[in-house]
Amino acid sequence: MIKTNRIALLVSASVLAAGGLATALVAKDKKPAAAAPAPVAAAAPAAKPQYGTFGFDESGMDKSVAPGDSFYDYGNGASAKSTPIPADKSNYGSFNILADLSDDRTKGILEEAAKDPASKIGTTYSAFLDRPAIDAKGLAPIQPWLGKIKALKSFAAYPALLAEAERGGVGGVIRAGVGQDDKQPEVYALFVTQSGLGMPDRDYYLSTDAKLAQTKVAYEAHLAKVLTLAGEPNAAARAKALVAFETEIAKVSWTQIDNRDATKTYNKKTAAELAKSAPGFDFAAYFKGIGAPVDTLIVSQPTAVAAIVKLAAAAPIGVLKDQLLVRSLDRYAGVLPKAFDDEQFAFYGNTLSGTPEQQARWKRAVQFTTGAIDDEVSKIYAAKYFPPETKAAADTLVKNIIAAMDARIDKLDWMSAETKVKAHAKLAAFTPKIGYPDRWKDYSTLTITAGDAFGNAWRAAQWAHADNVGHLGKPLQRWEWGMTPMEVNAYANFGMVEIVFPAAILQPPFFDPNADPAVNYGGIGAVIGHELSHHFDDQGAKYDMHGQLTDWWTPADVKAFGERTGALVKEYDAYEPLPGMHVKGALTLGENTADLAGLTVAYDAYKTSLGGKEAPVIDGFTGDQRFYLGWAQVWRRSYREANLRQRLLTDPHSPSEQRAAVVRNLDPWYAAFKPKAGEKLYLTPEQRVRIW
Repeated sequence: MIKTNRIALLVSASVLAAGGLATALVAKDKKPAAAAPAPVAAAAPAAKPQYGTFGFDESGMDKSVAPGDSFYDYGNGASAKSTPIPADKSNYGSFNILADLSDDRTKGILEEAAKDPASKIGTTYSAFLDRPAIDAKGLAPIQPWLGKIKALKSFAAYPALLAEAERGGVGGVIRAGVGQDDKQPEVYALFVTQSGLGMPDRDYYLSTDAKLAQTKVAYEAHLAKVLTLAGEPNAAARAKALVAFETEIAKVSWTQIDNRDATKTYNKKTAAELAKSAPGFDFAAYFKGIGAPVDTLIVSQPTAVAAIVKLAAAAPIGVLKDQLLVRSLDRYAGVLPKAFDDEQFAFYGNTLSGTPEQQARWKRAVQFTTGAIDDEVSKIYAAKYFPPETKAAADTLVKNIIAAMDARIDKLDWMSAETKVKAHAKLAAFTPKIGYPDRWKDYSTLTITAGDAFGNAWRAAQWAHADNVGHLGKPLQRWEWGMTPMEVNAYANFGMVEIVFPAAILQPPFFDPNADPAVNYGGIGAVIGHELSHHFDDQGAKYDMHGQLTDWWTPADVKAFGERTGALVKEYDAYEPLPGMHVKGALTLGENTADLAGLTVAYDAYKTSLGGKEAPVIDGFTGDQRFYLGWAQVWRRSYREANLRQRLLTDPHSPSEQRAAVVRNLDPWYAAFKPKAGEKLYLTPEQRVRIW
């Protein structure tokens, strides 16, 4: 339950959903004096970058495409044509290449750990790998839990059962979790959110689009197949009833656009007020069951939660039981007999994402183990694969980007002097976190047993739930991270006023200590600027220097900012990656704003780092050209159609081609590549969106 924004959403991420090794910048009462950017250490003369001659893979370009028609294809077109998507992936590009590298490295760590019978991570890994043992046990390991579901007799007992499901990581009609109270950021609060859908978004249930309608039919068939595999009678009719129930839930659920609004989703209520809004649902039993018997809480979507609970109260008890049955079997499919595992992948992997083949078992074992006992794996990975010199270079880049952002604030013609003072103070309050946490979680209370893959998974889910709700009433744990060092990602945490960069993203093509600085600034520099600027985007700007959700901009500033972001919404609404399916400018606004700001600020930092000197021409490319090519290169990614469709409906990030195209709003890009009027990306100076 952490309010964050991430640079990328990977298939393996929860999304996504959080002190650091980097030195915190201490908040001041007034704007600090601007500091000169620290010089980036020069690479040893003999060292060569991983990609090309200066850190960019020129062989991946398609120079037959004009930069002004598609900057993505110009920088990446040949790579896209020549690089097939592996059969076990729904999309493939720079992020996936590094994720595979993390998996390979982690595999080595876990194989070594597996030699030690006392190693929890080794035992977890080995048990997941043992498919014959899992198949031999059949459904026996999960049968006690399924028996509890089948024994449910009345709706009165449903909330307590739903709480038990929650403890095991199984979703029902609502979900709950603990995170920072947005308006009291030093305090943890319980959040209750809408749930109840087995597909990624309400549009999968309600849209008349032919492809989505086909997916809904396939989902019903999936439900029937799972019930049949579990030996349940009348599977087809029961699946049909469950889809009808979830369709009604979809009708009352909030949209993705509403759900990203920090103001709309902050609704503090007493437990009594929530209970009054949805009579008949025993919230007291539910809260007690999840281990959080609170008097006050925050309801993210109050109208939806109340309406969904009422739908559940009116539904046949058999439908509620079937929902928990199928969710449980899908949730734990990887540690159940192969037929369940195959069926779960057939729908969620193949139908929803277009992935032809299931990942190799060892890869899934790596991901399962790092998800179950992440810090135990993370501390070994960080020590082995994140050298101090990489951290030092990354620290320098972060400081330079922060300094550039500080200077950029003063140049804004639409922000008032009053708000600028507060913006500088917020920037000075930032905590950058680089590489990995400086503390690790203690898993001594988690029981891991050899040969018990399901039991390990169930107990790990219960441990994670207890760890989460255990935050209630405790001081803020600022040392916690929302990602592992192995994740190729980054995020901004609004409540913590921090930006976080795991070790795995601080590698080529994002960052290479031996690459030309222009490419590094255009790659990881823009990523750093992206995360930094999230704290000033349409949602992050609602949080002040203390991480509190409050109005700290003047009304005139809010209006001026809204006019500019409104133009960006229209720009992205016009993109049509699939026939009839456009980018949702309002859904992707925060990420598009961060891309625009991050690239703007990184460019300033790059130019400052030159110390007034002109960058050399390398292989025929100027410094500015190399900077923007560095940006294009990190977005090399191809999508399967089903995966792209899902992303257009649910992902707050635009597809890679449109992310690369944000350059069309930047004057220096025009000077560098000379796009012509009439080309697809060309905008007149008056049309270019200028925010930062």
